Amino acid sequence: MTDRTLVQDLAAASDGPVRVNGWVDTVRDQKKVQFVVLRDETGAVQLVHPRSEDADPLADIVSGLTVGTFVSVTGELKHDERVKLGGLEVKVDAIEVTAPALDSPIAEDSSIDKRLDWRFLDLRRPEQNLIFRVQTTFLHALRTWWVEHGFIEIHTPKLMASASESRAELFEVEYFETKAYLAQSPQFFKQMAQPAGFGKVFEVAPAFRADPSFTSRHATEFVSVDAELSWIDSHEDVMAMHEQLLVAGLTAVRDKHGAEIETLLGVEVTVPAAPFPRIPLAEAHRILASRGYTVPRADGDLDPEGERRLSEYVAEKFGHEFVFVTDYATGIRPFYHMRHADDPTLTNSYDLLFNGVEISTGAQREHRVEVLEAQARDKGLEPDELGFYLDFFRYGVPPHGGFGMGLSRVIMLLLHQASIREVTYLFRGPNRLTP
Repeated sequence: MTDRTLVQDLAAASDGPVRVNGWVDTVRDQKKVQFVVLRDETGAVQLVHPRSEDADPLADIVSGLTVGTFVSVTGELKHDERVKLGGLEVKVDAIEVTAPALDSPIAEDSSIDKRLDWRFLDLRRPEQNLIFRVQTTFLHALRTWWVEHGFIEIHTPKLMASASESRAELFEVEYFETKAYLAQSPQFFKQMAQPAGFGKVFEVAPAFRADPSFTSRHATEFVSVDAELSWIDSHEDVMAMHEQLLVAGLTAVRDKHGAEIETLLGVEVTVPAAPFPRIPLAEAHRILASRGYTVPRADGDLDPEGERRLSEYVAEKFGHEFVFVTDYATGIRPFYHMRHADDPTLTNSYDLLFNGVEISTGAQREHRVEVLEAQARDKGLEPDELGFYLDFFRYGVPPHGGFGMGLSRVIMLLLHQASIREVTYLFRGPNRLTP
């Protein structure tokens, strides 16, 4: 049997016998000649079968093909620049129907909810295939950068005895004779790697938030991209690492997929210049006010409209898609963020905005146990409830910091998609637990 050839490899192959496997994308069943567009995981190719005036069993097979049917085809490859689809076609000798398909339930109704109901069919679209190849390239580039810079990959537990951030937005599950909680982030455990002497760590793993939001950028289960490193002087060191990492990831995506992204999605991938712009939160408020917008949140945190407008300002002034918003007030930040040495009302922290949406939060952590206990009490927490976490610091922890970043948000904003539902393999939200 002729070995299978992927569609992406046909252009480099010589004319002659070939076997291609995939699914039927379209059928044009004409009186004198039949055309089938076959698609596999790498692209699409045109199949052609001239009808015979005599008995023609192959024509009957082609006529019976339904869209989505998986087939194995042998035939003669011919390069022909007149063929619009790739400049080549396969003249069919034989077709083996390996898995016939029913009519697609999303052919007539292509709404996002309907497509998510039938996600395995929706993912056959070349745009969706590209999204997940982009994600693969992006994550591979991040991992490569981390490993080349001495980071250790860790895998932290997702079943926890207590909350990893706060008791808000927490999923509780039965765990034998007790209760457990799904991890909201690997925060405490990646910090644990610092007194363990690991120095620099990263993790790419699921996280869970019991957030009843139905927005385009929220999910109850998502992939969190996290990093933590020791011996920093301030959150500036974390931001420097973060931006270098993103430059590496976006460079890899542009170099490998840039042309295809522009063709299929109409998006030009831009690699950002480092350093990214940095704007303290108080200054961000002044900028927004000067442009006619007052952030409505009582705690002073930016709302989605404020993020969007600030990013518009950054694009106009700096020509940049990214901006670090820094120096958040202690009332907005968790107890473990380090406070300014000269202003205890502010923290050594940041949010990173990308094309108008927050994708990440980072900070220098407080490593002095007595200060950490005092800040926990300021937040209404009892140190006794944080026993295992505070133990890290009783045995010595170097100055450290890190960030957590939502993978789907990055890919959504990079590819200018309307919702993280489009860039999540199987989305989970308040009203979706299937498929």
